[in-house]
Amino acid sequence: MFSLTIWLAGCGSTTGQYEKDSRTTQSSRTLWQAIDTLTQQVPFTTDKIENVLATHLVVKDNSKSPIQNTAFQFYTGGPIRLSDGVIIRNVDLRIRNKAGHSGFLVLYLNGTCVGMSDVRAHYSDLKLTYPPRPDSTYAFTGYSAFPLWGKLSFSFLERNPDCLASLSFDPKPIEADNMAK
Repeated sequence: MFSLTIWLAGCGSTTGQYEKDSRTTQSSRTLWQAIDTLTQQVPFTTDKIENVLATHLVVKDNSKSPIQNTAFQFYTGGPIRLSDGVIIRNVDLRIRNKAGHSGFLVLYLNGTCVGMSDVRAHYSDLKLTYPPRPDSTYAFTGYSAFPLWGKLSFSFLERNPDCLASLSFDPKPIEADNMAK
């Protein structure tokens, strides 16, 4: 539920179409290569994410909440054009201001459509973790895989159910004996 709350808090940044932007960076990775490399970066840091995605992250709270969030540090970046035509239009990295948090990362996508069959080709053990709820402006259906490091979720918006809209990385907390490493 925690990761869903975080994801929904960032939904305000999911609207709008990708526009040609002179700040767009180019990555030599495909979406699947980026995912594989990102999963090896846990716990997340801004340096790790910037290096993998070839982008610069800036401190920015996209939650649009009038109350300053003191629990998390928010970073955003993008857009990034991947070599397979997928565009990461926004990178949303959230790191809790508390020891032991591995970070939470959401990538909002555009460009080449990535369908459910593509996702299942890479993650055949998907579970429906967020059934569709058409009562929301940003209604989506979420499916998750549960690798050893945590949870990887794939979201499809109801208004465009055939194309992957975002994916989130929700790593398990760092164990106390691994924090000093």
